[in-house]
Amino acid sequence: MVHQLLESRGETVSSAESLTGGRLATVLTEVPGSSSTFKGGVVTYATELKVTILGVAQEVVDRHGVVSAACAEAMAEGVRSLTGATYGVSTTGVAGPAEQEGKPPGTVFVGLAGPAGVRSVALELEGQRSEITRQAVDAALAVFADALREEETALG
Repeated sequence: MVHQLLESRGETVSSAESLTGGRLATVLTEVPGSSSTFKGGVVTYATELKVTILGVAQEVVDRHGVVSAACAEAMAEGVRSLTGATYGVSTTGVAGPAEQEGKPPGTVFVGLAGPAGVRSVALELEGQRSEITRQAVDAALAVFADALREEETALG
């Protein structure tokens, strides 16, 4: 669905992932012809890589943490800038089993950066580690598809 929407508009996407560990990029590239719409992906599991590779400001990390809407938004902006894609989609959060930054497993943020601006969606997911990461990928794709449809409707 995402691929078709992007392809019809001549647009592209890149992913910046933390807790999903590359699974979002995998799903985005499973579609035949995805090389025309997927520019690339970056897995920045370690905090320092979010800062050094994606350009997430240290102030964002210090003030909000990496499990935050602010970090998800900065990651999405960073990968969009890094790759030159029309859109950047990011995932960050806690897959478990332990909490991180005082947040329980299932706390997830999806970031989206594109021509219309930057936004994020907070999720509270349930399940084991693998279920949380799968749900995070599904949610990221749904958030992105909804945003593309909204933009299409707005353009008329």
